[in-house]
Amino acid sequence: MTRVAWLVLAPLALATVVGLILLWPPPVPAPTGQSAAPEYDGVVVAVTKQECPQEPSGPEPPPPPGSTCGTVTVRVDLPEGEQEVEAPLSNRPGAPDLDVGDDVVVAVADSPDGPLYGVVDHQRGLQLWGVVAALGLALLAFGRWKGLSALVGLGITFAVLFAFIVPAVIAGSAPVLVALVGASAITLTVLYLTHGLSLPTTVAVIGTMASLGLTAALSEAAVGALHLTGVTDDVSTAVTATYGIDVRGLLVASIIIGSVGVLDDVTVTQAATVTELGRANPAYGVRDLYGAAERVGRSHIASVVNTIVLAYAGSSLPLIVLVVAGNGSFTGAATTQLIAQEIVRSAVATIGLIAAVPLTSGLAAWVTRHSGRSTARHA
Repeated sequence: MTRVAWLVLAPLALATVVGLILLWPPPVPAPTGQSAAPEYDGVVVAVTKQECPQEPSGPEPPPPPGSTCGTVTVRVDLPEGEQEVEAPLSNRPGAPDLDVGDDVVVAVADSPDGPLYGVVDHQRGLQLWGVVAALGLALLAFGRWKGLSALVGLGITFAVLFAFIVPAVIAGSAPVLVALVGASAITLTVLYLTHGLSLPTTVAVIGTMASLGLTAALSEAAVGALHLTGVTDDVSTAVTATYGIDVRGLLVASIIIGSVGVLDDVTVTQAATVTELGRANPAYGVRDLYGAAERVGRSHIASVVNTIVLAYAGSSLPLIVLVVAGNGSFTGAATTQLIAQEIVRSAVATIGLIAAVPLTSGLAAWVTRHSGRSTARHA
């Protein structure tokens, strides 16, 4: 790698390490106050269904039309041993649809008349491991050693996310700063692990980190200009009310974290493209390499932009449907905080992505030609 690349990369890597040390969170404290009802694993052994009464017997509202009432018998592993307990069939929206043999989670609440049981969800651990195993096998079958390194990189990403970013935000650190440090750590480790310690990878790392800084600045400016608070649903309300977290900063942090993967994709592609063009066309100068890489980058951006918009829209589709239905049209809903927030996410991430192409292409073209001359002089 050229000396210039090292001179640029070294301070970025040092700043990332210092940030990790200074912001590394303490263990997440156990929740205080009123504890949730304990939950235990169980298996459905019987389901008894009946028509729901037309008039509610208590203060609760009547069940929706077409709802099914009744009881479910579950064999539960309680602390005192295995028991069969009876729980009511829930008819609330999103309640689990139960059949005999289903593995479920049962919550137990105390009452003056004895314990009350309720089926709160299905167990999904085994099925989730099956999905993860299928992903791993697909990566290994197609990518082989590259697939293995991608799997390890994915593990590192999750480790940084759940061992550093989330606990640090809960501990009260500034979400934007935590996101920048965490995103830089992911970029440095995963790109080198996946693509190797090489000059194109170093160029991609520098391009990604520079674009992340631009994305963070644009996110702060856009969120402030549109007066977005980040509070759009019950979950975000609970986050700020319970833990005192800066939800506005969390919104900016989410844009930064969401941009890392697609930025990696673009910067690695541009750096590799310039490197291969330089090898195939030794007569190409810096300007020629940059121009050719820009043409490739424009085609790449045209495809990735749609990916970004659909990814953000898809992740919030239920809430978007609710907001549009409540306002009668998308035009009326566009200025609501939820829709405006998704527009800002997509727009800012796309601008950061567009900026990554000339940044990475220009640096890669300069480094490729100058490193080649340096090698020729030493030969």
